[in-house]
Amino acid sequence: MQYFWCQTGAVALGFLLDLIFGDPHWLYHPVQLIGSLISKLEKVLLKDTDSDKKKFRNGAVLAVLVTALTGAVTILILFICYRISMTAGFIVESVMCYQILAVKSLRVESMKVYAALKQDGLPAARTAVSMIVGRDTAQLDEHGIVRAAVETVAENTSDGVTAPLFYLLLGGVPLGFCYKAINTLDSMVGYRNAKYLFFGRASAKTDDAANWLPARICGVLLTVSAFLLGLDGKGAWRIFRRDRNNHLSPNSAQTESAAAGALGIQLGGTHVYFGEVVEKPTIGNADRPAEPEDIPRTNGMMLAASGLSLLGFGLLRLVVVLLLR
Repeated sequence: MQYFWCQTGAVALGFLLDLIFGDPHWLYHPVQLIGSLISKLEKVLLKDTDSDKKKFRNGAVLAVLVTALTGAVTILILFICYRISMTAGFIVESVMCYQILAVKSLRVESMKVYAALKQDGLPAARTAVSMIVGRDTAQLDEHGIVRAAVETVAENTSDGVTAPLFYLLLGGVPLGFCYKAINTLDSMVGYRNAKYLFFGRASAKTDDAANWLPARICGVLLTVSAFLLGLDGKGAWRIFRRDRNNHLSPNSAQTESAAAGALGIQLGGTHVYFGEVVEKPTIGNADRPAEPEDIPRTNGMMLAASGLSLLGFGLLRLVVVLLLR
């Protein structure tokens, strides 16, 4: 039980540290190391792939290697630290948990879009939103900028908070970092373009599988958060049930639908990525145009869902451990 409380406490402290400090830009982030590893292996594995079959095979090798190496290195670091002392292990594990989560950075970066809309005008807002989305932003109007920010916060409530907490409390920091490796692989090679369609398919599908359950839990938690914050909780639940599969990804609309319903706006639809028009289904009803205030409202739901995730997964972990004793 000592390690259970140590590990659970490390997750809680890591969550608190992230909530207070966010990502320290002066500190080299482990995800950068994972990204560097992916880039180096990609150059080797993508070289001389003269068929789609070989691209897919080498892409699967990339996904397995990066995830396995990330997990192995994390286990080794924690093993050494806990061999030194429980205190050393707890401190290092807490810092590692802190580095996996993205509550404050998600809020800070999205609120930069809100501030730009309120104070600096559309050009500055387009620049700000381009830092957190993958779509082309040069032609977005105010409503499009708001929708892009809302979609990003809603989707990343799962990717950056709920899912990492789920895996941290399920299997500790090693499983948490394995999830982060899978997430980083998808963000770097999981594209449906000529270069990555086959090479990145294994990474994309693995990310879909890893996020399948956390995304659905997060959609429910965002709905609960809408009720708690006085937003349209009934609308969130209705749109979540109706539109949660209205996306090219099996997971993104799970959270975006709850946010759209809670706010009474429409998300999704056609976007432009790297000059290419991508048709997407719409999510939610256009009961009113999206407005800048929808960004802090979505952040409120994100913060509430984050707290509910920590509490819920922590209690579930405690129940499971007590039942297995």
